[in-house]
Amino acid sequence: MATLELNSDNFNATIQGNDIVIIDFWAEWCGPCKSFAPTFDRASENHQDITFAKVNTEEQTELAQACQIRSIPTLMIFRQQILLFNQAGALAPAQLEDVIDKVKELDMDQVRASMEEEQKQEN
Repeated sequence: MATLELNSDNFNATIQGNDIVIIDFWAEWCGPCKSFAPTFDRASENHQDITFAKVNTEEQTELAQACQIRSIPTLMIFRQQILLFNQAGALAPAQLEDVIDKVKELDMDQVRASMEEEQKQEN
């Protein structure tokens, strides 16, 4: 599956329309972003069941600000529209595979129940 280029027009629809979405926030001038790109691309080829997407933070500054991107590369992973992973810094191939496996293994009903419980405790 090809990696999608996200912008403010298709960002929400992509997250809402796919089970798992992995987003790489990057910039052309960023050395660590460039070194992480082949790892990200390889993972997208190995996981056809996941939507892989990129946000060029230089071209999509408002979207990057809305997502509170402070450092790049930053990786965000959504499953069933819930942000499960948000971390700055490039991951090694084995680390990315480990995160993907853990996201796939999650019981999303349990995740939602935990989120509801946390919300009740905050109120």
